[in-house]
Amino acid sequence: MYKSTMPTGFPENFLWGGATAANQYEGAWQADGKGISTAEVVMKAEKRTEMNLGNITLADIEVAIADATDENYPKRRGVDFYHRFEEDLALMHELGIKAFRLSLAWTRIFPNGDETTPNEAGLAFYDKVFDKMAEYGIEPVVTLSHYESPIHLTVTRNGWLDRATIADFNRFTETVFKRYKGKVTYWLTFNEINTGTFGFHETGVVDAGLPFDEQLQLRYQALHHQFVASAIATKQLHEIDPDAQIGSMLARMQTYAATPNPADVQAAQLADELNLFFTDVQVRGEYPEYMNRYFATHGIKIDMAAEDEAILLANPVDFLSFSYYMTTVTSATDGEAETLGNMATGGRNPYLAASDWGWQIDPVGLRITLNELWDRYRVPLFIVENGLGAVDEIAADGQIHDQYRIDYLRQHIEQMREAIIDGVDLMGYTMWGIIDLVSFSTSEMSKRYGVVYVDQDDAGNGTLNRQKKDSFAWYQHVIATNGTALD
Repeated sequence: MYKSTMPTGFPENFLWGGATAANQYEGAWQADGKGISTAEVVMKAEKRTEMNLGNITLADIEVAIADATDENYPKRRGVDFYHRFEEDLALMHELGIKAFRLSLAWTRIFPNGDETTPNEAGLAFYDKVFDKMAEYGIEPVVTLSHYESPIHLTVTRNGWLDRATIADFNRFTETVFKRYKGKVTYWLTFNEINTGTFGFHETGVVDAGLPFDEQLQLRYQALHHQFVASAIATKQLHEIDPDAQIGSMLARMQTYAATPNPADVQAAQLADELNLFFTDVQVRGEYPEYMNRYFATHGIKIDMAAEDEAILLANPVDFLSFSYYMTTVTSATDGEAETLGNMATGGRNPYLAASDWGWQIDPVGLRITLNELWDRYRVPLFIVENGLGAVDEIAADGQIHDQYRIDYLRQHIEQMREAIIDGVDLMGYTMWGIIDLVSFSTSEMSKRYGVVYVDQDDAGNGTLNRQKKDSFAWYQHVIATNGTALD
């Protein structure tokens, strides 16, 4: 609906905050009955440009399960939020955040995924976390599945490829919706669901070594089951806790045409459609027609139950959340991708600088993304991941002077404000890795995102002590002034 008045800045109820994921942050991978997740069988990468996420075999999983250490699997140790949550939440309270995005480890609550009775110790842990957050006035934003499905479901049924996983997941969602009713208002279903097209890490499906089109068949079938499970979860939440809201979560892979050549423009349009297909299904409630041609080209046939389309249509999400780190360019004649970051692939943009990991920095692209998503969907938007992975060093004075992170965050927040003035309905912003954690893509600690430093190196050595960086005080002031003071 057209509004005759133009907003001038962030709304009073804007959700300033930070984000983490259980598999990178909690640690305590065998504590209190927890089972092993898919994230905990992926070995650390040998190179910073290497993401060992999709090329996982059953033999790799067997080796990982037999290994009772965290030496080769740093996500198992995280940074010990499990035992330090009170200290970390006190720091977040001091920072002044309004919202903290965290995920539930499915395997803390249903260790194998297919049990009928939950693990009370896992439920009780999150009770303590949510109660402490309530004490501090911090709103939980809870992801139900953040790259951490039970590995048991992969070994026994190839993860989400089996339709039976829908019922197991929705037993989990019903359990937590009932348990945390009144404690959690904002839920997300599958983190960066579109990255399931890259393989194992998101769906738990083992397809290493298969021809590409066969991999796509398995991946899109598994993703269909996640679409259905997400819709059922939405229905469950609306019935169990009508005051709560649930959203989808997309890894936004904004791309530009490499040139004005119509062939490049059309190639960029297709790349955009393949990214937004996921939110088209979850927000609009139906498969878009443009995917018919892509499916036919690659021989993909989605096996749907008779009721699936009706379930999707009747239960769209309430809001759209997304991650934004970088943009790429697309050409009709692309060879091997030049840019790899957050699983976004494409050519390099000569007008943009890049991080130490080669991720191109494009604050204006965030404004473009916000406007495009708002125009397409007309539902509230929520930026639940954005941040700079960098090597932080302790200076001679004992402090961490991360001006580069301040500059990055400022530039992106400025563009968020511009998008709000443009008319975009933006709910909040939870910067990624508010407290240093283990990197998702490479499992290293050296790639730090937080405004709080954690004393741990790539090998797991260190005290785990927390220390505020310069960016802590800067972000604290931004939040206190509701985004009006960015210098």
